[in-house]
Amino acid sequence: MRRTIARALTGPLAAPLALVAAAALVPLAQPAPASADSVVIGGRPVRSVDSPWVVAVSSRDRFGGMRAGQFCGGVVVAPTKVLTAAHCLSREVLGAPPEQVRDLHVIAGREQLLGSGGQEIPVQDAKVAPTYDPRTNSADLAVLTLSKALPASHVIRTASQGDTAYRTGAAAEVYGWGDTTGAGTYAYALRAAPVQVLADDVCARAYPGGVGGRYEPSTMLCAGDEKGGHDACQGDSGGPLVAGGRLIGLVSWGSGCGRADSPGVYTRVSAVLRSMGDRL
Repeated sequence: MRRTIARALTGPLAAPLALVAAAALVPLAQPAPASADSVVIGGRPVRSVDSPWVVAVSSRDRFGGMRAGQFCGGVVVAPTKVLTAAHCLSREVLGAPPEQVRDLHVIAGREQLLGSGGQEIPVQDAKVAPTYDPRTNSADLAVLTLSKALPASHVIRTASQGDTAYRTGAAAEVYGWGDTTGAGTYAYALRAAPVQVLADDVCARAYPGGVGGRYEPSTMLCAGDEKGGHDACQGDSGGPLVAGGRLIGLVSWGSGCGRADSPGVYTRVSAVLRSMGDRL
């Protein structure tokens, strides 16, 4: 199931959005307001000082102020560059092209969405990976250019192809402000959940194609918990998957949340950046 639940917008920039929670595939973007504080399935609270490279992608104009406009996650990979999921910038999610969203920001250095700390920095430019395929979610990556540089301490290193961080069984963590239960319980505080990198054949069996989607190992990475209970969920799209202190994936899609037989699927960051010539 693609993990996007788009909600209707109000005001002069409003546009009809498809509510695709019941569809077979759902990218993980942000839906309706939240009411509790316990994100990513099976997660724990984390402090922004310990993970300054995690940011929220926000538009109050499109999503309202109850959660500071947060609708996706992102990760800082250079002082003025943030990676997020390409599907977060789709018309289905935003209701308009990103350049028409007047207040597209990233919120950095703030674990509590409604807190007063950190910075809210306007997005100056948004570039979707040229090979992104919205039908399959292959190469689900976009680069946001910020109008102001963040400190170098906010940057996380991306793992290169062949890095041991990608090895099967590697311990990893996924970060976000999304659904904490799989039933629409959204977090206001940043959380992280422990998962492990899974073998490509495990994901290929889980997602062989058809209604459930197809896993493509060339641009995708699979991670989860063999017993279930730990996963990303709606609202976590674009957030980082980190192993060994290095960025290896971006939350992209999956079937349900926290299910042992349906692990989370992530953008394989090293492969997609390489296809873009490693140019951010």
